[in-house]
Formats: sequence, structure tokens, C-alpha cells
Amino acid sequence: MTLQRRSAVRRRVVPAALGTLSVLSLVSALPAAAQPARPDARPAALAPRPVTVAEARTDAYLRSVHDRPAALRDFFRQLPKGGDLHNHLSGAVSTEYLIELAAEDGLCVDTATLTAVAPPCGPGTRPAADARTDRAFHDALVRAWSMEDFPPGQSGHDHFFDTFGKFGEVTWRHRGKLLANVADTVVRDNQFYLETMVTPASDGARNLAAEVGWDADLAALHRKLLAGGRLDKLVADARKEADDGDAEFRAAEHCGTPRARPACGLVVRWISQASRGSSPERVFTQLALGMRLAEADPRFVAVNLVQPEDWDSSLRDYSLQMRMVGYLRTQYPKAHVSLHAGELWPGLVKPEDLRFHIREAVRVAGADRVGHGVDLVHEDDWQQTARTMAARRIAVEVPFSSNAQILGVKGADHPFTTYRRYGVPVVLATDDPGVSRIDIAHEYQYAAGTYGLGYPELKDLARASLAYGFLPGADLWRGNPTADGYRPVTACRGERPGLPVRGAACRHLLMDSPKARLEWRQEAAFAAFEQAHTRKAH
Repeated sequence: MTLQRRSAVRRRVVPAALGTLSVLSLVSALPAAAQPARPDARPAALAPRPVTVAEARTDAYLRSVHDRPAALRDFFRQLPKGGDLHNHLSGAVSTEYLIELAAEDGLCVDTATLTAVAPPCGPGTRPAADARTDRAFHDALVRAWSMEDFPPGQSGHDHFFDTFGKFGEVTWRHRGKLLANVADTVVRDNQFYLETMVTPASDGARNLAAEVGWDADLAALHRKLLAGGRLDKLVADARKEADDGDAEFRAAEHCGTPRARPACGLVVRWISQASRGSSPERVFTQLALGMRLAEADPRFVAVNLVQPEDWDSSLRDYSLQMRMVGYLRTQYPKAHVSLHAGELWPGLVKPEDLRFHIREAVRVAGADRVGHGVDLVHEDDWQQTARTMAARRIAVEVPFSSNAQILGVKGADHPFTTYRRYGVPVVLATDDPGVSRIDIAHEYQYAAGTYGLGYPELKDLARASLAYGFLPGADLWRGNPTADGYRPVTACRGERPGLPVRGAACRHLLMDSPKARLEWRQEAAFAAFEQAHTRKAH
């Protein structure tokens, strides 16, 4: 989800039933390796996961505070939570900060729609700066630009997506400041990595797409974009945007100075998004730019398609867009792909539109990860899709709050447990935490309370959010960690997180691999966290 307003055609969402809360369990279970065999094969039974003494004592503390909200919230805030792999920068920023940025930039607000507009402030508008002194105006903007006070039990679909059009005039101006605001929250929530989505060189991509036009021959269309170095010019423009954003971020966080803020140490990577509601030539141009950029600049790692999956144009062009991504993967094999797919539910779209989106994202587009994947069990041959995801280690990104707010899907209706049962890697994410008014600690706490997860399972969910991130380098874990458990590779098997690394082989791995180095950093954080909560448990 991100950007643009809802189309004129409105569809009613059928709310899902609330799941019941269950008690926290001590011993977690991980899915056994998926069996990609017969169409009628069932998923393997869950195998018990060995639990260390420190994990058991930490879990005991978690169970002891289940009825103490402040202590429980503190536990989940301090819990090391890996990375956020599904995050839209513009939707992740605090709404209060967006209002302050609007005031700083001298923007105006349309009083009828509460939409930020460029100055000067004419009839029917008022300065955004008025929100600094007019509390009622400030609170009205917060409600219009987020899910604050949205009536429970109602469909939030349209209100959620409409927020991006209301504050869009604010967000395009300050990528670095937006990142600083989001990074501060990520670090405060004890995360170490962020992949966040932006639209690089948006105006240039739109102009190039209009100049080239549509060609159903994707290879020919790609050649037209490359001709005369036009696509490479966009890559250079996008890199300049990133440079400017980096400089603004570093200035906002005082990086490299004695006043440097903790977020200066956060590892950040960009995902290039394309707006799926745009014309086919523009979608293809933005995707090609993103994938070429990912091979040219290590700050960019992947592409994604955004905007509501249920829009008429999104439904009409879905299969075409999957073929676009599939073709571009053959041209840019080093670029990763994470696709919003299956962010649908019965009643939001016609039954025939629920039958294939996740499957095509996996089989046609070759996605490395799938975002949301909520309608899994409504697809044709969904069991085989789940087995394929497990066998190929295609993770599903799960933002519980936005799934509930947009689709009304929560609790037992959500396929979270189904994915885990089939051995599909699962990572928790925030999506648009500024709009949703949540943070990643909320998502972990929701998972624990709703699905009966104990500390060992929460720990492995956090590990997954780094293991399935798009950082380069060898993994700290051997084999398939979702199926086989998180076991260190031979080089680091005898090392103890939190203590100096003794072996030369492990030191070399951590030096050479950004991914393993970040995973080791989290393991050290787990050791400290467990030590602190073991003492509390006594």
C-alpha cells in the first residue's frame, strides 16, 4: 500500500471475525521442511524446537507479565526485533511530524478536504502552521492523515489509502528528514535493519514512459528505454536523489559529529516502488529503472509494486505486470523482487480475482518475497503455492495492523498459522506505521497474544527478518533455517554471541558478509536481553 487516492468506484469490505486470545506457550514449534511432492501431499507435522535455559527463563518472565500491560509493553519494546522489510517511507512517518514539516515549508491546507497544498494560501485554505496553535485543527489533521480515531468495526480501506493523497504534498520534499524520523523509531524499537520503499526519479520516469509509449513486446520496449542512454540517465538522477537524501538524513541526525544520534548506525536499504495503477508503459519504465538501479547502487536492493491491489486498473493489469517483472528478472538477475500480492479478501473483489495473485507473483514474476499474502487459502491450488514458497524460501511479509485496518482480516482468519504450518518463512512488518498509528513492538505483541507464541518463536521471527532481508553476503545460518532451525554455520558454531569472536573463520565471515555481521549483532543483543530477563524472572 502507498500513495494515490482511492478510485471513484467504492467497494465494501466484509469484516473478518476477531480471533480469540490464547495463552503464551513455552516450547515453540517450527515447520519441518516442505515436501514439494504430490498435489495432495499434506504439510509436514510441526517439529519441537529445542529451547535453551536462557530462552526458557525469558519465556517464563514473559508469561509472568501477561496481565501487566506496562511491563508487557516494555518487554516487546526491548525485544531485539531484527529488521522491517515491508515499510513505505511516506506512510511510516509520524503524522505529527508531517504536520510540523508542512508548517516549516509554509504549506497550506484545503479546509474542505484537509489536503496539504502548495502556497500561497488562498480562499478555502489555511496555513498548515495554524496547527501549531489551534489544537482542534491539529487533531483534525491527525485524523485525516492517519487511522487515529477511525471507528472500530468499520472498513478502513478507503480512509487508509486516501491519507496518502492528503499529505502527499508534504512527503516528496524531504526524503532525508522522513528517513530520520522513521529511523529514530526503528532504533528505539531495537531493530537493526530497514528496507523502505520510495519512488526514485519519478518525474523523469513518467516523462520517459510518455516519450517511449507502450509496446507489448517487452524486450523491444526495454531496448527503447535503453536507447541513447535514456534509462541510465534516470539511474544517475535516482542516485543523485539518494545522495541528497543521505545528506539531509545525516544533517538531521548529526551523523559524524559528537551529537550523532543512534539512528546513524541503522543499516538502511531502499526498495524502488512502481505504482501499479499507472499506465503499462510507466509501470514497466519504473520497474526497469528500479532493477537497473539495484544493480548499479548497493543502497538499492529490490523493486515492488504498490497502490491498492483491488483497483480496477490493478486487477486488469495484474497478470501483465507479473510478466513484466518476470521478463526484467532475466535482464537484471542481481536485483531482488518483493511484491504486494494477495492483499485482497472476499467481498472486496469478485471471486475470480482471488484465485491467482500470489501464485503468479511466485511462479511468473519470480518474487523473492511476498507482501501481505492475505487471500492465500482462497486461491486455486493454494497448497502447492505454499509448498513452492517453502521450497524456494520465499518469505511472506506480515503487517497485522494494516491487514486488519484495510481488509478487516485478523485473528483466526489471517493465514499466519497456515504459512507457518507449510514451512513458509514469515517475517513481521509494519507497512505504514505512521498511518496505522502503531510500531513494530505492537505487531510482535499482537502475534504473541493472538497466536500463542512464546519467546523462542518470537526470537525466530526476529531472526527471519534479517535472514530473508536483501543484504548481501553469506548467511550466519546453515541450510534452511525455517525448516531446520537457526543453527550457526560451522565457522561460528562454537562462538558465544556477546563475547569476542575467537575463531579466524568466524571473524572472516563476519568481516566479509554484511548479512552475517548484522545477524551476529542481533544474536549479541538476544544474549543481553535474555540475561536481563532471566534476572527479572527470579
